[in-house]
Amino acid sequence: MEAPFSVLSLEDLDSDLTSFSNSLGESFKQWGFCGIKNHGVDTELVSQVQEMFIQFFSFSEEKKKEYFRPEYGGARGYTPFQIETAKDANIADLKEFWHVGRDLEKNDPYRRWMHDNLEVSDISSFKEKTNQLFLQFDELGNELLKAISLYLNLQPDYFKSITNKGNSVMRVIHYPPINSIDIGERAGAHEDINLITLLIGGQQAGLEILSNQNEWLRASVDDGVIICNIGDMLQRLTNNNLKSTTHRVKAIGNEMESSRYSIPFFVHPNPDWYIETLHNQISIANPDSYPNGILAEDYLQERLKEIKLS
Repeated sequence: MEAPFSVLSLEDLDSDLTSFSNSLGESFKQWGFCGIKNHGVDTELVSQVQEMFIQFFSFSEEKKKEYFRPEYGGARGYTPFQIETAKDANIADLKEFWHVGRDLEKNDPYRRWMHDNLEVSDISSFKEKTNQLFLQFDELGNELLKAISLYLNLQPDYFKSITNKGNSVMRVIHYPPINSIDIGERAGAHEDINLITLLIGGQQAGLEILSNQNEWLRASVDDGVIICNIGDMLQRLTNNNLKSTTHRVKAIGNEMESSRYSIPFFVHPNPDWYIETLHNQISIANPDSYPNGILAEDYLQERLKEIKLS
């Protein structure tokens, strides 16, 4: 089954930014999701990183937990199976994952909020390749935010100073095989916290999005397509004009018998950005739903507590 949302070529952003931004915005408006092809992310590098993590997730539980830092709130390194729990849910997700964040200089003031990445010494080129992929995701995210800015009648560089050192994270997820007696979903119904999310792995079965008609629709894309969706921070900024769509990962039938891997990249703003509703998104028909602004870091920490990562 194909995805219900549009799939756009990033090459069109360079040739006609206005047209691309309108198409992106309209897909977001209807679905909260869009597919991006010809995105510039190195597919060979993606394969190499995926292979590294297939190796990592095959380690013993004892060895993997050497890289677990619960005091980091899941922001770096390993998070074990059945810890993250969807907001307002009582059952933890059937997954484990690893987080890579932004590398900062030793004297960078944002280090008060952002931890150093962990390195798996047993895997060759681990830090080098994960950081390379992080930076490629980061660049793609900034390009898409440029198009979103235009769709919102803002200057194309609106987000440039907001995300130049954003607290973004690249997550590599392993959903192990499950059986019918396991309680819970691979990823329970949720909305993302951040501005936008970029996802590699959408060609695998399992991703489902909740439509405006309150129906769960399966969504898969061709190899080489990255899925992009809206997060709650962008929803808040736009006064719900662009909504963060509920989605989940559900295994059906023989899908339960196999591992599933994916790599989402959560595009976050700088930790000290103050989130306030855009004035041009407020109207008589749509009054401000968020009259009290909030610091991005405070919002993130609130949500991490809600999903049992902090």
